[in-house]
Amino acid sequence: MIVLENLVKKFRSDDIETTALNSINLKIEKGEFVGITGQSGCGKSTLLSILGMLDAPDSGRITYAGKQIYPYKSKSNLYKYRRSVGFIFQSFNLINSLSVKDNIALPLKYIGINRKARDAKALEIMEKLDIASRSNHKPIQLSGGQQQRVAIARALVTNPDIIFADEPTGNLDSTNTEQTLELLKKINDDGTTIVMVTHDKSQVRYLSRIIQMKDGSFSKELEE
Repeated sequence: MIVLENLVKKFRSDDIETTALNSINLKIEKGEFVGITGQSGCGKSTLLSILGMLDAPDSGRITYAGKQIYPYKSKSNLYKYRRSVGFIFQSFNLINSLSVKDNIALPLKYIGINRKARDAKALEIMEKLDIASRSNHKPIQLSGGQQQRVAIARALVTNPDIIFADEPTGNLDSTNTEQTLELLKKINDDGTTIVMVTHDKSQVRYLSRIIQMKDGSFSKELEE
């Protein structure tokens, strides 16, 4: 599904150069639930950003469904790929001035879906995730667990093939952590591929595969 070949990413500041990713090779198959773990600064969030094309590597090759999306040979391939992915962030990244419904529907606005269709799709997702009763609330009025459900709903609203989740339980208590992971597992069981950065190895039971990073490289890969 996604293939990374010899990915390198470096960050430069004044006279200091830091290698965030060092010749990364990775294949992610359709339907997997992949966990990426490692100590802070090991490159896991950088890898996730590049997988989602929020950032670009300095060198290497990325293909999706057999089509090259980096280096950029075709903008249409990149555009189709970005339409195929959703993101979940540790800090939720919700817009407090918008209602829950409008937060969830926002990605549909950016791809040209009309208001009526956006609202209908947002309601469908809210009902699926049991947050429809919070439709007109603002994010600041919700608990952490409810905010994360809204963030997950926003990631799902475009029917993505892949979800990239960066520490999605990092700001949650143990009860909401379990509920969020159970929800992500259900989404994965329904056919969506998930790649999740996590610092908590106890979450391995939810994963089909876990990759451990160290100093910009894979130090270990455990098959479950």
